[in-house]
Amino acid sequence: MTYRLRNIAIAVALAVLAAVIVSFYVKQQKQDLQRGQTLTAVYVAKEDIPAGTPGSEIVGKVERVEVTKDASAPGAIVRPDDLEGKVSTEQIYANEQVSLLRFANPTEQGVRAKLSGTLRAVQVPGDEHQLLAGTLKDGDRVDLVANMKYKLVNFGRSGGGSDAQENVATRTILRDVLVIQATVTADSTKRLSAASQNKFVVLALTDAQSQKLFFVMKNGDWTLELRPVKDPADSPESIETVATVLGDGLSRAQLDQLLFRLGRNEEQQ
Repeated sequence: MTYRLRNIAIAVALAVLAAVIVSFYVKQQKQDLQRGQTLTAVYVAKEDIPAGTPGSEIVGKVERVEVTKDASAPGAIVRPDDLEGKVSTEQIYANEQVSLLRFANPTEQGVRAKLSGTLRAVQVPGDEHQLLAGTLKDGDRVDLVANMKYKLVNFGRSGGGSDAQENVATRTILRDVLVIQATVTADSTKRLSAASQNKFVVLALTDAQSQKLFFVMKNGDWTLELRPVKDPADSPESIETVATVLGDGLSRAQLDQLLFRLGRNEEQQ
């Protein structure tokens, strides 16, 4: 064998060896990856399953699929029998994994089934307009708008005395609040006595939110707003006062004139 042929043979041998090593490495990596993505069986809903559905009726509404272990939802059931004797507490949507976290024993239904963590049930009395009587339904989401009167003490007045100026401001203080129980409509109260016709709603609030609500109930005016079901969105936070309401959209010259008039009225008072 000539020197040139020997070098060629060595090069070919090294190339084959490199190919074998690369192939072995790729195969090993693939096996490691597959071991890290072990498949597990879960059940997904074939259709929307409403809240309050007994677990015994779930069997025909779900199908078995296999997903990687890290894609399995917390509490995902491994067999429909796991739901026996339970009732769904929330709506389960089509193609969503069925989880035990969405079910409870029948004795846990009602208001208590809606509460967890920092959520509290707050019974809020009010008139039919504040509570959206006849419009609001259980499970709706609402915002709460508050109107508050407050005073600013001015110690700079001439004469050495102080003057408390009363002001009013309006702001949305709570957003996206769950309605656990809507107020009954007028038709539902016809058979009730006048003394029992006080209207109220039950809201699910955090303990911090309930403090704000209670403060407004005792010190101001308020009303509920129904949020949209589809694609709800919130405007930027703002506070409305007499200045913002009257001055919105005015030019700089018009604003100066408005402030001048408000100042004169204040001096006359």
